[in-house]
Amino acid sequence: MEWQILEGVPEADVARVLDMARKRTFRKGEVVFHEGDPGDTLHLVRSGRFAVKVTTQYADEAILSVLRAGDIFGELALLSPNAPRSATVVALEPSETLSVHQLDFGRLRREHPGVGDVLISVLSAQVRRLSRHLLEALYTPADTRVRRRVLELVDIYAPDTPDGAPITIPLTQDDLADLAGTSRATVNRVLREDEARGIVELGRGRTLVRDRDGLAKWAGL
Repeated sequence: MEWQILEGVPEADVARVLDMARKRTFRKGEVVFHEGDPGDTLHLVRSGRFAVKVTTQYADEAILSVLRAGDIFGELALLSPNAPRSATVVALEPSETLSVHQLDFGRLRREHPGVGDVLISVLSAQVRRLSRHLLEALYTPADTRVRRRVLELVDIYAPDTPDGAPITIPLTQDDLADLAGTSRATVNRVLREDEARGIVELGRGRTLVRDRDGLAKWAGL
């Protein structure tokens, strides 16, 4: 498994981090950690998918992002040991991570200063992603945001799909609304429009994407 987020970091330093990591497995629906828990580990996703959720002012949970193999979460634990987790992470399917404790990472960083590039790479990628989504939230119409979030999910779920088959996104329209920062009604309207164009097919608790290029066109990409 290669983590794109670690590209450019010397192989020897990445190997040192992976050597000290502990394999953890999670069942579908199992929580890795809760929002507010003390943070002490970084997780590298080896297989499966995870949802990152936060509690809203109305005490509901909203999905911020979906993570797949090659992604990383919990990285702030390496900067602020035992600081409360800023979100809840739950497995969407049987999944596996490699976890690195902040004490192990700190010791390795002291012995091999180049390992610090791993952390810089992780945080830089997160800042770029958050900045892009913030700009979209401020300046991009909701219809476009919905389609772009669906496109991101297409890339996340495509590896499980045979060539030429429609790509199934097993998330509800409420979940998509959370990801796009809009209402469920808007998501339903946008997807119904795209269904009429033959781009997607709607099912109970899922969306099938039949025409990725058509979806990208309407998303302005």
